[in-house]
Amino acid sequence: MRGVFLDLDTVSREGDVDLAPLRRVLGELRTFEVTPPEQVLPRVADAEVVITNKVKLGAATLAQFPRVRLISVAATGTNNIDLEAARARGITVTNVPGYSTMSVVQQVFALALALTQHLKEYEALLQAGAWRRAPQFTLLDYPIRELAGKTLGIMGHGDIGKAVARVAEALGMQVLIAARNDDDYRPGRVPLAQLLAQADVLCIHVPLLPETRNLIGAGELALMKHDALVINCARGGIVDEQALADALRAHRLGGAGVDVLSEEPPVHGNPLLEPGIPNLIVTPHVAWATREARQRVVNEMALNIEAFKQGEKRNRVA
Repeated sequence: MRGVFLDLDTVSREGDVDLAPLRRVLGELRTFEVTPPEQVLPRVADAEVVITNKVKLGAATLAQFPRVRLISVAATGTNNIDLEAARARGITVTNVPGYSTMSVVQQVFALALALTQHLKEYEALLQAGAWRRAPQFTLLDYPIRELAGKTLGIMGHGDIGKAVARVAEALGMQVLIAARNDDDYRPGRVPLAQLLAQADVLCIHVPLLPETRNLIGAGELALMKHDALVINCARGGIVDEQALADALRAHRLGGAGVDVLSEEPPVHGNPLLEPGIPNLIVTPHVAWATREARQRVVNEMALNIEAFKQGEKRNRVA
């Protein structure tokens, strides 16, 4: 089978991911660092397998694929593929669920700990010479708290949410899980408003859906403790970004760690990228991106392709 990888640079940096598993299951694999929309059709012309992470494949594009039998998505999310159009054309679509769980968990606690320890602020003091000029052995300009004994509120209790909860409990934190809606009476779930009021750290792990867009807005942030932290490693748009920036500037929150924005890359700017916002860390959608996780994506796609060749259903979404 002939395969084409349309956006290899989304999973590999200067060849740090081994593509051998894909080459073993495909007779031929052509790779492109990135693929602009106008190059999709020429590059897919003779391919039977299309591998893509974020290249958009809508109905009009799929209708012009002459030979494609399988689209292998190098991610969990498939919102860039028109799944209905793929089904209608008999094109199978597979994804890779759960590959980045521990990678995201690391990022969650890296952000939470960096904010709690005020690492950015203490580094700035050190670079400015404050420690050298100090009259004693230490600097106590920024208060540091222990996470032990604090309450972690989790929105979204899938694989990532569960793994975050386990690490939080190992750190001695109490874990609360948000109810999905007003009709969610499962044991251990608490209404969102109650969770927001009690949480010292809020971790968001829900998908971006119409019902979750701006789910955490000015009203919800106002329910939180003035020293609480918000950690969003899920999707941009779940938290109202302007409301979060305003709350941080007004010192109505203790801090925020954000790995995702509503527009990526943020070519039109973003309220959270403006200067002067205190105790905010923004990272460029890298929570998923440990080398191990990226290699796992490749390995799992190879297994998906081999299963497809054998007529088996593995991680099929269409």
